[in-house]
Amino acid sequence: MVCVSDKKQITAVRKALKTLGKKNFVFIMHNGSFPAIDSENTGFGTVNSNGGKKFLDYAAGLFDAIQMGPAGKTKSSDSSPYTGTIFSNNPLFIDLKELTTDKWFHILSEETFNNIVENNPNKGKNKTSYSYITKQQALALSEAYDNFIKLNNQTLNKEFEAYKRENDSWLDKDSLYEALTIEHGTDYWPNWKNKTDKNLFNPKSYEEKIEYGKRINEISKKYQKEIDEYKFIQFVLNKQNIETKKLADSKNIKMIADRQVAFSDRDTWAYQSLFLEGWCLGCPPDYFSKDGQAWGFPVIDPEKMYNSDGSLGEAGILMKNLYKKMFRENPGGVRIDHIVGLIDPWVYKSGKKPIPEQGAGRLYSSPEHPELAKYAIAKIEDLDETLTADKEKRVKSLTDEQIKLYGRLIEKIVIAAAEEEGLTKDSIVCEDLGTLTNPVATVMKKYELLGMKLTQFTVPTEDDDPYRCKNISNKCWAMIGTHDNQPVSVWAKSMINTHEGYLHVKNLVEDLFAEEQDKDAIIVKMTNDMEFLKETKLVELFANHAENIQIFFTDFFNMTQTYNTPGTSGDKNWSLRLPNNFEEMQTINLPLILKKAIIARGNEFAEANKELIEELNELQ
Repeated sequence: MVCVSDKKQITAVRKALKTLGKKNFVFIMHNGSFPAIDSENTGFGTVNSNGGKKFLDYAAGLFDAIQMGPAGKTKSSDSSPYTGTIFSNNPLFIDLKELTTDKWFHILSEETFNNIVENNPNKGKNKTSYSYITKQQALALSEAYDNFIKLNNQTLNKEFEAYKRENDSWLDKDSLYEALTIEHGTDYWPNWKNKTDKNLFNPKSYEEKIEYGKRINEISKKYQKEIDEYKFIQFVLNKQNIETKKLADSKNIKMIADRQVAFSDRDTWAYQSLFLEGWCLGCPPDYFSKDGQAWGFPVIDPEKMYNSDGSLGEAGILMKNLYKKMFRENPGGVRIDHIVGLIDPWVYKSGKKPIPEQGAGRLYSSPEHPELAKYAIAKIEDLDETLTADKEKRVKSLTDEQIKLYGRLIEKIVIAAAEEEGLTKDSIVCEDLGTLTNPVATVMKKYELLGMKLTQFTVPTEDDDPYRCKNISNKCWAMIGTHDNQPVSVWAKSMINTHEGYLHVKNLVEDLFAEEQDKDAIIVKMTNDMEFLKETKLVELFANHAENIQIFFTDFFNMTQTYNTPGTSGDKNWSLRLPNNFEEMQTINLPLILKKAIIARGNEFAEANKELIEELNELQ
């Protein structure tokens, strides 16, 4: 293991990473999974807490950045961060303890805070208490808002008013939605009984626009306090986020944001005029799901994305503002979840299955489709018509002009937003795992976007598998697993004494022990030894040529619990946290792993770095 408090070890590890050509070593942990100090464990993690800042101290010097999860406000009934809001941040990430201090004029009582900690149902466990803290956090922040109003601090009031003015384009709509959830008794707008309230920002005529404007004024007056309280909560979180990022910057740690492909219920309601009526975003049929995945997320109307002259339309401006906010707040960059959903999305009719037989298809790649043809970039002659609409290689050829049209969202919105916030396209991390259509692959190549290589996804029977060590190029992000995978220790255990495990072992030995004499003996040992297989899988992560390495917190800390299991629901998902005593936990043995990664590059490379190998050998 590496002792993160030992400067000698960290210096050697960083030297080894550089020797192996690694530009970025990034730790992955969603905000809710951050540890707490035992006496401050409210039931949910946040990097803004004392426990979160303690982890920043721990990570300083070793990691270049921390990859966070989506930061949006989640629903009370759904803890998945991948269905959160696109602009409003999650109030659960507010550190309540700080509100009890002089810094915030004690706007939250210590009694309230201590009661929340004391009654946390998962007190002493490394699990979130989502339902509990969602309710308790709301009550605590309501108390804090009331005391803020009574306080009437001029400096704080001016800051708050400035924040509201600067963010009114999204904050007014999000806070109005909050008022309407109270009016209708549910935060799921399709269940609201008032048709007008469902369509306040989607008028179909001038008369409706006037009528809806009156209703907005009515609700705004009726729920003035609740609306202002919602804005105050976002203000508090923004202030805490800024301070935490300054602290992280001082430790040379950057934050990387995560942009999910989904739009929350709140966003769907606020911007429904910009979505394609009657269509949803999903995934086509594949090995794991014969009927595809019906996500139910709205699809942005292509005709609202760009004007006839190529400039950004209303939807395009919305998306660019979103990415600008994310790059501005996260100088480490933005991870884009499901990049296919931006470039070549699979869409299906509302109420239908996401399969071709029921009208599903690729939004920009279906020139033969009676309804989607008008959005198609690919032409009939560009298709391999022997393949069905869901197949990755169906679009067989594209002109330069067509590639530019497929990539204009990337060029005009994502890359443009990054550059306007002082970053480069290298700050864009593209989740391109699984389905990767020809248009997506071509766009990523044209704009030199960095995708992901997940070694746990290796198909051992395919010699040219892109996730296999020997096939991973330098221009990408490599990792063993993401939030949707088993920890490497669990994966390794499942492979021991199995035929599939043997195939993986055979490949690992070919790629990492190429110059060893007795490969058969190594294969036999690794096939039966879980710890040796796990260690070698970790060596593979650093031995491949990827310049950017990410590691999920469960893998780094040798944990055996899984953070999320796709296709399942329940409290087990999205609830795992790093234990509060993380400093006492045994991490992966980085000096040993990096030493072996250097040796795996071959005798000549190892000989050139003999002194470093000896240094790492002393530290492991």
